[in-house]
Amino acid sequence: MPLAEGDPDDLACWLRLALTPGVGPVAARTLLEAFGLPNAVFESGGGLLDDIAGPKLAAALRHRDPERERRIARALDWARADDHHLVTMADADYPPQLLRTADAPPLLYAVGVREVLARPAVAVVGSRNPTAGGLANARAFARALSEAGWTVASGLALGIDGAAHEGALAGGAGTVAVLGTGADLVYPARHRSLAARIAADGVVLSELPLGTEPSPGQFPRRNRLIAGMSHGVLVVEAALQSGSLITARQAADIGREVFAIPGSIHSPLARGAHALIRQGAVLVESVDDVLAELPAVEHPLDPATRPMAASSGAGAHAPPAVLTERIELPDGDPILAALGHEPVPPDLLAEHLAMPAGELGARLVVLELAGRLQRLPDGRVVRPPPIG
Repeated sequence: MPLAEGDPDDLACWLRLALTPGVGPVAARTLLEAFGLPNAVFESGGGLLDDIAGPKLAAALRHRDPERERRIARALDWARADDHHLVTMADADYPPQLLRTADAPPLLYAVGVREVLARPAVAVVGSRNPTAGGLANARAFARALSEAGWTVASGLALGIDGAAHEGALAGGAGTVAVLGTGADLVYPARHRSLAARIAADGVVLSELPLGTEPSPGQFPRRNRLIAGMSHGVLVVEAALQSGSLITARQAADIGREVFAIPGSIHSPLARGAHALIRQGAVLVESVDDVLAELPAVEHPLDPATRPMAASSGAGAHAPPAVLTERIELPDGDPILAALGHEPVPPDLLAEHLAMPAGELGARLVVLELAGRLQRLPDGRVVRPPPIG
């Protein structure tokens, strides 16, 4: 919380409820609606608990499980650190949008500035293997949303998620990184330094018990949390089978807005966004298209307090920050792989590839003469569309 700010006995009851095998978010909510607080669940006698939870789950709740008690002690010890928090449904800074969902987890593990969780949030998600233009869009849109007062939520994955967190950190309203692991682990390991920066101004968040290792089954749960805590989900780049589309569909299922940035008809990474648009997602060309569909933020950030404030009307090709994720594909020219299917300034491409500008310029000329790319009048370069 930190622990000194809360009652350890109360928190132990919340942990006991969340850590009881078989008690998922829906069952926990049913129990809390019936009994009020977790301590009342465990103090319940007679057949009431059996009637509400069923005999099997009631027996699991009553059972003195040594492993569960060990995990409770570990979590309480973890929460003694100043920036470690156990956030329960009864807390004022539990994410308000998430609280309105049917399967909101009873307890969250948070690292960072817990007050950020109470701010209005919008999610920015997308491919783990984006183009340079996709990364630039994620940074620019996340920064503009943050400058407009919106906390940006994403999943700390490589690619679009990481770029969204970077952009939001430059905007000033904080960012929430939702993990598919326990809050004491960072996956992928490459984002440990980014997670530390997020915790300094925002929150690294998980509903999973401490020590939970990454596994494929955890990430749909993470995506559900991202959708649930947000007023809307913006998809930047995504293939048709992308996990980002799962997040978007989960958001639509609970009545959240879904936004998608269109791309080239020749790009596989545009097909997911185009599919969402056909299904009714808002087509986005600038951040104003997103803000127009969201409720007004009560206390937007004062422009004077924003770090290096930029226009909130950033378009799909707004000047981006320096890119830090490098795309490496086993096949094909690395320049064309990074270029994708959208026009990109050569200096951005050089930063993205960590390549000297002179070397990149020479290679761009060779590719241009070979008909592999085109140079636009404004100096940006782009792949030519396929013939036929």
